[in-house]
Amino acid sequence: MAYNNLVKNRQMVEEGWSGIDVQLKRRANLIPNMLETVKGYMGHEKETLQAVTEARAAVQGAANASPAERGKLESMLSGALGKLIAVAEAYPDLKADSTFLEFQGALQTTEDEIQLSRRYYNGAVRNLNVMVESFPSNLVANQFQFVKAEYFELENEADRAVPDVSF
Repeated sequence: MAYNNLVKNRQMVEEGWSGIDVQLKRRANLIPNMLETVKGYMGHEKETLQAVTEARAAVQGAANASPAERGKLESMLSGALGKLIAVAEAYPDLKADSTFLEFQGALQTTEDEIQLSRRYYNGAVRNLNVMVESFPSNLVANQFQFVKAEYFELENEADRAVPDVSF
């Protein structure tokens, strides 16, 4: 029974990571469309646009990275997106553009889904780690090489909050 529970918890961790990955990819896929919309209005804000593009590329390049590495890169992307939204507030025409508003809403929804996915994943990791370390399931875990999983945590405390993308 301990073995089956360990397998179940390991699968839940993998499912949780998959959920995070899906939402992070969804966010990464929204970004190019949002950037194209923004470029027309704020062409001289190249640094901000470039920072978002580079952060997105780094995130996509780290698809198989560990949760800690992925968290660091996602923090960079969240920061760059926050700067983009802050700069966008200086452009009244952009704030009223329906396409930008649609992307803003989709980004907010995706950020909410990422937060939910993180909670599910970290809960699954907690359950697996408790079984790996608790007696008597730790005996089975050690015999069959079950190991503790790594939590998905953001490095910057400010990144823990969902970015504010309202105007």
